[in-house]
Amino acid sequence: MKTRSAVLTLAAVSLAGPVLAQNPRGAAVTTLGDKKVAVDYGRPALKGRTIDALLKQLPKERIWRAGENEVTTFSTDADLKIGGKTLKAGKYSLYIHVPESGKWGLVLNGDLGQPLGVLWKEAPENVKNQPYPYLGNYEEKIKAKEVLRVDLKSGKSVTANENFTISFAPRGSGATMTFAWADQAWSTEIAPAK
Repeated sequence: MKTRSAVLTLAAVSLAGPVLAQNPRGAAVTTLGDKKVAVDYGRPALKGRTIDALLKQLPKERIWRAGENEVTTFSTDADLKIGGKTLKAGKYSLYIHVPESGKWGLVLNGDLGQPLGVLWKEAPENVKNQPYPYLGNYEEKIKAKEVLRVDLKSGKSVTANENFTISFAPRGSGATMTFAWADQAWSTEIAPAK
């Protein structure tokens, strides 16, 4: 299995040069009380592919980096409740667990990624130190630094999204965080910790 993960990593990194400029970075930002919550992420496009076809490429642990290129980050200036679990203020890498059956899960991890230069020796100088996610061996390399994992509620997206999109919508004193792609959506509730 290590060979498969290495091949997946190499395949993803070998395309990194041309891909770096293709799709935009995205940002989802909300304020809870007077505290900022933000997600910074890459926005891959379907480009005629289906979500099911893309999911078949996931490594055995079924962890997806929730974006493309640089690591997806979740930052909060306040302690939060996410899906009923407490998260301390700070900055985390964000992944999505996509089991072959059952509910998808939001995963936040204290490891903020690895320099692109570690994955790709020919990385251009201007991006070689940018943090990239672990594209295989998540369980072996950084699962121990996981700080939160909660189920996501699945549903249909209001609009078809060619690019992967993360958004916040106000809800009471908190917000709903939604991940949408194609006609699918997955969400969880966030609120200030009391």
